[in-house]
Amino acid sequence: MVSDALSRNNVRVTGPEGAPFLVFLHGFGTDQTVWRRILPYFSNRFRVILMDHVGSGGSDKAAYDSSRYDSLDAYVADLVEVCDRLGVRDATLVGHSVGSMMAVRAAAEDVEARFARVILLTSSPCYLNDDDQGYVGGFSRADLDDLFESLDENYLVWAETMAPVYMNAPDAPELDREVQGSFKRIGPRIARDFARVAFLSDVRASLPDVGVPTLVLQGTDDIVTPDHVGHYLYERLPNASLVQLAATGHFPQSSAPEETAAAMMNFLVAR
Repeated sequence: MVSDALSRNNVRVTGPEGAPFLVFLHGFGTDQTVWRRILPYFSNRFRVILMDHVGSGGSDKAAYDSSRYDSLDAYVADLVEVCDRLGVRDATLVGHSVGSMMAVRAAAEDVEARFARVILLTSSPCYLNDDDQGYVGGFSRADLDDLFESLDENYLVWAETMAPVYMNAPDAPELDREVQGSFKRIGPRIARDFARVAFLSDVRASLPDVGVPTLVLQGTDDIVTPDHVGHYLYERLPNASLVQLAATGHFPQSSAPEETAAAMMNFLVAR
């Protein structure tokens, strides 16, 4: 039934009927509430679709199966199913962090004209360094093993500690608390699984197949996705533009919603 996929992913649809679709995909440890500060800039002009990945936010936790959600494939399949149930065509797909990986994969494999544009916010195609290919994702395997060990030992302590580092907005401690709250809502077991999917996935091979116009929005002083990663995406996506935001950290949609929304809108209205 239609409602099954929509309730599974806690789908919320707002904005005028008949308006262009704008589909938002959140990243690791968060949920659809991470977009709330930029939504007012789009809600009157777009048909906004928000969803929580299974295991996150208000999704149906009973639908989570670690053997199914052990790669990006299941998350992308959920996205496509939701879009098909809602009749989405010619949409702009907006991904944040690992949500951007899902957006890249979905757009690269799209043969049904679901997605006409892609926006990648603080995105990486691969977090793991690849010495053989001369690729620097920002994390060595030892770095990631340390990260996974911290998550396994005490996820809640990790969430408390790392949220301010990822946010990198020292003058806005309320934003740290928001991210800490969303990190905690995901639950330790699912978070540990999802972290491995996020940090060990690699969509570099899909980049040449994303033929639609794509905007790469790169944050400043982002510990998760350094500047050169944004340039890597820009250079390898066939139809890309790159905007370097003044906003610091990994969550510019929260710390600098006006700047982030303006860059997005400039891309949307120019097409």
